[in-house]
Amino acid sequence: MNKVRKTLFATPAWTAAMVVVLTLGTTAANATDITVHLTGDQEVPPVQTSAMGHGTITVEDDKSIKGKVMTSDIKGIGAHIHEAAVGKNGPDIITLKKTSDNEWSIPDEAKLTDAQYDAFKAGGLYINVHSDAHKNGEIRGQLKR
Repeated sequence: MNKVRKTLFATPAWTAAMVVVLTLGTTAANATDITVHLTGDQEVPPVQTSAMGHGTITVEDDKSIKGKVMTSDIKGIGAHIHEAAVGKNGPDIITLKKTSDNEWSIPDEAKLTDAQYDAFKAGGLYINVHSDAHKNGEIRGQLKR
């Protein structure tokens, strides 16, 4: 009579399969997807406007950054990612491309420097969209993890 022997150890094939699954899951989790909402009251100083925007930005561990922002009720003349904390204005570090009347995209191959990546992790990057009426920015959204 054959007896079934129970063991606490998994077979090598099962162990290898689990390592692959866990590794792939970890790799996918390394990207940070940020949902951003742009409004006039986030500008410094705040702007009274009905304009708004929203988008998803992805920052990878290799510091590459991609994504887009959709806007409404604004005739945007420019959009950028800037480096500064909430309540502060800062220099633009990435210029977004206008891909349609209401869409702004981060250019392919855009990458943050080490200092910019550290600022991102600390909540120190934001996106704003400029208009003729508000050349310094009409709507803004902080990139918060």
